[in-house]
Amino acid sequence: MRNGGYDVKSIQEELPSISDEQVIAVAIANRQIILTLDSDYGEIIFRYQHPEPPAVIYFRDKGDNSLFAGETLLLLLRANELRFENTFTVIEKSSIRKRPYKKQ
Repeated sequence: MRNGGYDVKSIQEELPSISDEQVIAVAIANRQIILTLDSDYGEIIFRYQHPEPPAVIYFRDKGDNSLFAGETLLLLLRANELRFENTFTVIEKSSIRKRPYKKQ
């Protein structure tokens, strides 16, 4: 993503070991999208009704290589195929599902 010209902040690099709830708080405060391989965010937001970040993009499939998530997202952004704001988006190899969590 960085090589594609996007400003990316890494929790692993900047704030290692914080909780998922703290990650959400950082995303809300900075108006950032959460990109994750962790399915817990859906439960935190929908089941426990935690305040929502601008968006969450969950990569269910890890892909065939370590760059799968970034490469897939770059392709989608460049094709301008999806809008991610106010949604929990699940990206798999063969499908994309979006669930809005705010009334639009």
